[in-house]
Amino acid sequence: MKKSRRKFTAAFKAQVAVEALKERETLAELAKRFEIHPNQIGQWKREFLKNSSKAFEGKKEAESEADEKELFAKIGKLEMENDFLKKSLWKTGL
Repeated sequence: MKKSRRKFTAAFKAQVAVEALKERETLAELAKRFEIHPNQIGQWKREFLKNSSKAFEGKKEAESEADEKELFAKIGKLEMENDFLKKSLWKTGL
């Protein structure tokens, strides 16, 4: 019978990565305790360290990206309206 693939939550991955960063236990001991492969722990630890700076970024960047997208959409809409009005004025001879 085929085993189904296990899925881990982000909270569990973070917990394992933090335990690995503490270095109180070896990866083999952590792997036995959490019932996962030591290579997986190492991968999660690297990923945790790589993305740790995002915890301090806050909402400013996310908000600015959303505002930027909204502004670009508005610019596109205004350009379309401007083109439509130019064509309408040209057709009426004004």
